[in-house]
Amino acid sequence: MMIFNNAKRNNSFILVLILCCLVATFQGCKKKRSEMSAILFKRTHNTVFRDLDQDEFTAYFKKELEREKSGINNSQLIIDHYDQNDYEPDFVLYHLWDGGLQAMLDRYHKAYEHGIDPQLFKPAQLSALIDKFYNKDAIKTPEDAYRYIAQLEIMASSTLIDYSSALQYGIVSPKKIYSRYFIKTLQPDTASINRVFTVENMPAYLDSIQPKDPEYLTLQKAYLGKYVAPKMSKEETRRILLVNMERLRWKNKPAGNEYVYVNIPDFHLDVIDSGKSILNMKVCVGEGRNKKYLNNLENYNDTCKIDNPYAHETPLLSSVIHSVEVNPVWNIPQSIATKEIIVQAAKDPYYLSNKNINVYKDDKLIQDPETIDWSKVTKYNSDYEFRQQPGEDNSLGKIKFLFQNKSSVYLHDTPAKEAFHYTMRAVSHGCVRLEKPLELAHTLFIDTVKYNLIAKDMQEDDPMSEDISLRPRIPVYITYITCWSDQEGQLQFRGDVYGLDIVLYDHMKKYLPAE
Repeated sequence: MMIFNNAKRNNSFILVLILCCLVATFQGCKKKRSEMSAILFKRTHNTVFRDLDQDEFTAYFKKELEREKSGINNSQLIIDHYDQNDYEPDFVLYHLWDGGLQAMLDRYHKAYEHGIDPQLFKPAQLSALIDKFYNKDAIKTPEDAYRYIAQLEIMASSTLIDYSSALQYGIVSPKKIYSRYFIKTLQPDTASINRVFTVENMPAYLDSIQPKDPEYLTLQKAYLGKYVAPKMSKEETRRILLVNMERLRWKNKPAGNEYVYVNIPDFHLDVIDSGKSILNMKVCVGEGRNKKYLNNLENYNDTCKIDNPYAHETPLLSSVIHSVEVNPVWNIPQSIATKEIIVQAAKDPYYLSNKNINVYKDDKLIQDPETIDWSKVTKYNSDYEFRQQPGEDNSLGKIKFLFQNKSSVYLHDTPAKEAFHYTMRAVSHGCVRLEKPLELAHTLFIDTVKYNLIAKDMQEDDPMSEDISLRPRIPVYITYITCWSDQEGQLQFRGDVYGLDIVLYDHMKKYLPAE
């Protein structure tokens, strides 16, 4: 009986506790409602704001969000935020009166300084809504108040998200426009988007998201100063600066202090340590669609607008060099075998043996490949695999640097040294050929036992293939930049060998300011 009575008392206590919580919550909501009305009335002295009803405002705010959601970016995240925060109009209540919204307007008007159209952020519409709160005749009824509070809140939050994303992440996603783009690139996520709702000091926040990279500031200065590059028109220079400023806004830059950096249009490789190049060399990259530079950013045909790469173009990627193969065996890709190796073997039956290429069928070595009539072998009936053995004629040279990637490309030595004398070095099948492979090995391995082994093995007369791991592993970035400032602060320009500037510019056009 005592147990039963105790249970009744416990249940009664729990019920009272729940009722207290409900009352506290209700009182909290009433307090918040009174705060909203009090703040707006105190700031505007407009009696319409004195007796606003939070429930009515919430209902109106929900309808306005539903009406506007098709026309704003990240609409669901914005709706979720207000749903989780009692539809509190924080931008109106706190940033309208502390100068925050005006600071936003000032920055929006200056978006052209970044090569971005200010109209993307609706400064005129935002300004008109702000003005209504300083004009008693503009808001005469509670319905007017609900409408303009909701509209200003939605426009302020959505445009600040758009502006923040544009400056911190760019206006075009490279992964959406490039078919061979494999560089880790951050995009706006829930945390970065929701950050705008926690801003207390708006001018400080707006300053914090401005690009501050010295490279970016140099290009921006040239853009605003209407710099004209030698042998280029004013318009072509402007467009090159615009696309490369956009690339610098992408969050895809190397995170560590030491990394290998290949810039395809420059046909060069650098090993970077603490922001400085400690090794530089020429490279050959994959053959490009615009290798004769017939199309440029001022004059290009419609077929250039969509990324349609040549089969041999080197992909843009980020990875980590984990090992080297000294005196590598070249497992010849089927595409190269059918288009080149078999063709040469059909012309010269001893081509394969002269090039030290072994032929396999069903994983079995063919002893006399010169007896095969290669003229009758095509890509449709070829069951053969080709592997070039280590040696002086091996197309990979004496060493290749390995890193995981979807395109099966790597950095490697080459016996075809003459190509390094060319100005236009987009001549490979897709991999990156190195001018100074042993120096790269020395830079990565330093004076270690492993490096000494690499140097020794590369000089062997009877070479044997050997894999040697690299610890610590070194990041590698293969990227595409056509304008940058060198260590002396001088702008450098390179041709658009893959046409990727054109693809990017054509996708950017709708976001650019009028000239």
